[in-house]
Amino acid sequence: MKVLSPSPPPSPTVAGLGGPPSPAAFRRAVGRGSTAPGERERRLHVAVGRSPEKTLPLLRWAFRRFGCREIGLLHVHQPSPLIPTLLGKIPASQANEELVSVYRRTEKEITKRILLTYLRFCHEAQVQPSIIMTEAEQIQNGIVDLVVQHGIRRLVMGSAPDNCFKLKGSSSKVTYAAKNAPPFCEIWFVCKGRHVWTREASEGTNSFLSVFSPDAAVLHKDCCDPMPNPEYVSSNTFMTADLQGDRGKSNNTGVVVSTDSSIVDSTNLSNSECSPSCPTSPVDIGFLSEINSQDKLEPEVFFDQLKEVNLEVERSKKEAFVELVKRREVETEVEEALDKVKALEAAHAREIKIREELEDLLTTIKLQHKELINQRDETMKELQNALSTIATLDAGAQEMSLRRDEAAAELDLIQSSIAILRLERQKIQEQEEKAVAQLERWRCNSQATSPNCSQLIGFGGDSYNLTEFALSDLESATCGFSGSFKLGQGGYGCVYKGEIFNRSVVIKKLHPHNVQGQMEFQQEVSVLSKLRHPHLVTLVGVCPEALSLVYEYLPNGTLHDRLFCKTTTPSLTWRVRTCIAAQISSALLFLHSSKPEKIIHGDLKPENIFLDSNFNCKIGGFGTCRLVPEDVEYYPLFRRNTERKGAFSYADPQYQRTEMLTPKSDVYSFGIIILQLLTGRPPHGLASEVRRTVLSRKLSSILDPAAGEWPSDVARRLSEFGLQCSELNSRDRPELTPEVVRELEQLHLMEERPVPPFFLCPILQEIMHDPQVAADGFTYEGRALRGWLESGRETSPMTNLKLKHLNLAPNHALRFAIQDWLCHC
Repeated sequence: MKVLSPSPPPSPTVAGLGGPPSPAAFRRAVGRGSTAPGERERRLHVAVGRSPEKTLPLLRWAFRRFGCREIGLLHVHQPSPLIPTLLGKIPASQANEELVSVYRRTEKEITKRILLTYLRFCHEAQVQPSIIMTEAEQIQNGIVDLVVQHGIRRLVMGSAPDNCFKLKGSSSKVTYAAKNAPPFCEIWFVCKGRHVWTREASEGTNSFLSVFSPDAAVLHKDCCDPMPNPEYVSSNTFMTADLQGDRGKSNNTGVVVSTDSSIVDSTNLSNSECSPSCPTSPVDIGFLSEINSQDKLEPEVFFDQLKEVNLEVERSKKEAFVELVKRREVETEVEEALDKVKALEAAHAREIKIREELEDLLTTIKLQHKELINQRDETMKELQNALSTIATLDAGAQEMSLRRDEAAAELDLIQSSIAILRLERQKIQEQEEKAVAQLERWRCNSQATSPNCSQLIGFGGDSYNLTEFALSDLESATCGFSGSFKLGQGGYGCVYKGEIFNRSVVIKKLHPHNVQGQMEFQQEVSVLSKLRHPHLVTLVGVCPEALSLVYEYLPNGTLHDRLFCKTTTPSLTWRVRTCIAAQISSALLFLHSSKPEKIIHGDLKPENIFLDSNFNCKIGGFGTCRLVPEDVEYYPLFRRNTERKGAFSYADPQYQRTEMLTPKSDVYSFGIIILQLLTGRPPHGLASEVRRTVLSRKLSSILDPAAGEWPSDVARRLSEFGLQCSELNSRDRPELTPEVVRELEQLHLMEERPVPPFFLCPILQEIMHDPQVAADGFTYEGRALRGWLESGRETSPMTNLKLKHLNLAPNHALRFAIQDWLCHC
């Protein structure tokens, strides 16, 4: 409970005449000290509720009736026991605390706005208000508590019509306040701007007249003569008694007569003021006639008669007042009954209207329900038609699939025939080219001192079309082989970067007077002009005049530069290094599987492995590669005199002893490169060091931290494979097979996004590379499903039901999706 004393209305010079209070003024009034207890007891207080329409007439009556300049407003805030929600109103005890707190704040804001309305009304009436506010579950209890706590002696309350003068058996606010308010508080009850009745203040008296004395202004409407004040009647009675007591002491002097005459005159004056319509008491008429007829009666008899008449008049007036009060009660009850009848009739009319509306709504809902049922039936019919159409389309699709399978089988047969014919033609052309190359080699050896070897190179057979550049083109591309364009230099020659036809290229210019350089030139042209692989350097063109080779430009340099941080670019991550290892294995498998002759690189090292813009590797340096026939296991390699320092660290130890080159020699070099990708260390003695850490289970101590945190499984598998490849005895080294390459390709997917389940073969649980669709509708790896069927089974691996047929259809869409997913990993 708090007392709010808002500031007085602003002066016209400051805020304008009649300016309403703002919410800020209301907040400033909160917490302001209340008036002194004596002033608060004498001040008029008005009980205001939540309805301004009912309370503002009450304030107008108080301003007009009392003409006060200060007033106190009593307000009892009653929290709502129900909380509105989306599902309806629920008790506050069952609602969420947060929802209850939000709704309580909303109630307080509404109460604040209502009180601001009352303050604004008081300021417009030039009355200074103060607010006394409390919170209670019952409003009547809160009003009585405020009266008791603040000692309020004058209170104006509103009264509903059905509560006027109906005190017994009622539980309204008026009844409760009249019965339970302290006796020192005088309460005026007002209904619709009219004073109904007053509960007067008393100090210990509980008489009916003091509690239910009607207001003169109200009674004047029905009675011409206002009822005399009981105090006035008592005072006249006492005066008469005094006169009677003094009568024996006067000894019939003229004082008594004058006194009697004055009393009569006052009585006649009082009677003369009554309107003609007001009835005259029979006692008064008899008394006057008796006075006129008996002028000579003795004073004692006259005084006794006068006394009796006064007593009779007093008794008659009291009875008349009681009858008047009873009549008022009866009239009020009649009005209440009429109001209740009207309310019942209005409620009955509303009920009839609501029932009609509900009946209309029910009819509408039934119609909507019928429409929904019709729509559902139509939808079901459409769905059945759609299902039948889908079944027809499925049957057509299966028939088309069978026809497609038959066409694919015929196409595969034709393609296999074409491939056989191409292989036969390629063998014939390679034999012819080999003979021509041997002849040209003999001629080149006989003319070793000649600076121009352009006549030694042939561009026939199945070679890819190479561009033959003039010396002027290369000079224009490199600004005359300027030193600012030079990328490197070795015993074989120099390497430049240039721009030809708006394309960045690398130009390797070999020494023209070096027999070794001429042989490397011829060898690289002979090999790279016939090979195309994603991980082999692409030869763009040649310039025989300058003994130069033109390659595609790879912006990220060599693997050696990136491993040993010779550039300012960031180091390679473990995933990129794993991809590089897989790409090198794929390129070596391609070279070693070449037909009719295997291609052995013979000089595989990080300096000959180049990286493009996406860090995909491409192998170069085919100047010393050798073509080995399929039926020859070992082939002698001509050792270059210009071998760079450190190249022997990658060379096969068995070749250094026997000088016999095999595909296992490239496998050894590949193993050393794998160990370098893991550790980032020089190759000398690296295999022994890694083997020691693996045996002692301390592999993580030797891993390159610049590559990030290596997954333990990836590092372990790469280290084991690298050590197997770098075995001293070639027979202990593994063969490069498609399975090995596929396993290396899968390593970089570890710790990566999960493989979609439909990419995995249901039999092998591995990513499918040749997805085939069986008669059961499931897709399997081709080799796994063929092995399943070749074992004599005719059932589905997934459903265990017998297959309708044993034909297989390639799933090209799934194969392309798997390849695309692998490329983006």
